Amino acid sequence: MEKKKNNSIKRISVIVLVISGLFFVWYVMADRHTPYTDQARIQGLITPVSPRVSGFITEVNIKLHSEVEAGDVLFRLDPRPFEIAIERAEAEIDNATQSVAAGSASVKSSAGKLGVARAQLDRAQRNWNRVQKVMEENEGALSESDKDQSETAYLQATEQVASAEASLERAKQSLGESGPDNPKIIMAVQNLEKARLDMEFSTVLAPTDGVIESFEVDLGYYASAGQPITTLISSSDVWIQANMKENNLSKMHIDDKVEFTLDIAPGKVFSGRVRSLGFGVATDQTNKGGLPSISDKKGWLQDPQRFPVIISSDDPKVKDLYRLGGQVDVVVYTGGNFILNTIASFRIRLITMLSYVR
Repeated sequence: MEKKKNNSIKRISVIVLVISGLFFVWYVMADRHTPYTDQARIQGLITPVSPRVSGFITEVNIKLHSEVEAGDVLFRLDPRPFEIAIERAEAEIDNATQSVAAGSASVKSSAGKLGVARAQLDRAQRNWNRVQKVMEENEGALSESDKDQSETAYLQATEQVASAEASLERAKQSLGESGPDNPKIIMAVQNLEKARLDMEFSTVLAPTDGVIESFEVDLGYYASAGQPITTLISSSDVWIQANMKENNLSKMHIDDKVEFTLDIAPGKVFSGRVRSLGFGVATDQTNKGGLPSISDKKGWLQDPQRFPVIISSDDPKVKDLYRLGGQVDVVVYTGGNFILNTIASFRIRLITMLSYVR
């Protein structure tokens, strides 16, 4: 009887050791061939919306969480001070050009067009600067299409300003030989340009498609130039930043298949791809060069260094579920190993079912 009991204990011990060994082998292999992480968040572009001029808000066309498209009118400031400034600048041009032969109509028209062109250039340049900053801080965060579109808009706006400046110069020349050299005329034209530019800026437009967030102003609010009055979460590009362990990256490549789950949609698994791999993170208190900061989990053993892996998805269904800062579980398939891929697929589906009770 005692012998049978000892044999049973040995048999159980062997089974436990075999299972533990198999689990260890699977863990080591899966860590490289089908890496998984729950340290992933939804990221996107956030644009504070600030007026370029100061004034009282007289028209509000949005509400909290409103969806907007690029160019939509968000706010309008009281236009009367700007209209008066334009009329005053036009009167100054009339007074300054009374002594010359050419009329001032073409100068005023050209100056107005130049003001509008410069306003459009300012918007295009700010958008291009934002795109460059995002590309520098997080390589691969934006698609080539978004980058090309922003750069093209900036170049077109630059050409429009150059054309408007040339038209204005021709209008000045038509005033006569002494016209362009007259200090009063030069000052009057510059005042008109600024007045029209301020009038253009009194209408606050959406710089890109997106959703309004952090909105708490209403009619009569005094908006100060340069001070944000709302925040726009851009829908032009949203991605997932998965903070993978360093040894997870050994076999990972761009365009590898990814499956991920969102807490907002328990029971569902979505597909994506690896867009880019991080090449550096901040490892001390000083974040030189704006490298991404990764917060490691603390435990008995030091967690391996993690690097950001940018993931995107072309699934139209998942785009409506994205919420910036939302938690994501991610598994990456780096090869064609049937057994490891099957286990990883089962694992991510088990996790999404457990998200019902999170």
